[in-house]
Amino acid sequence: TNMRVKNIKIAIKSEDELFKEVKETWKKAEKGEKVAKHEGLYFENLEAMRKVLTENRLKILKIVKKEHPSSIYELAKMLKRDVKNTFDDIQFLANVGLIELKKTKEGRERNTPIVNYDKILLEIPV
Repeated sequence: TNMRVKNIKIAIKSEDELFKEVKETWKKAEKGEKVAKHEGLYFENLEAMRKVLTENRLKILKIVKKEHPSSIYELAKMLKRDVKNTFDDIQFLANVGLIELKKTKEGRERNTPIVNYDKILLEIPV
């Protein structure tokens, strides 16, 4: 495995700030300038972030990183949680880019959850 430390940045930003950034990115793109791809998630406030990064979801990230379950079913067993709820959380985390789902076909097809970064950095501007 590569020892590249990869961090995901999570920041609290107001709607105005986000809007400004998006506009600037578009301007750059239109001019054909290189636009940096953000590895990050942005929330309007702490409340919004808490709704997304629930205790259960953070636990999923930790377990996947540490125990490397080979499937969502196996992960649910490790968490002693319902498979469907676990699956929903995984889908969500995959959508926001915090988890990678690798399709493997050994016998029957399964989705192996992967966490390929070391920490989530929280940035709160004051």
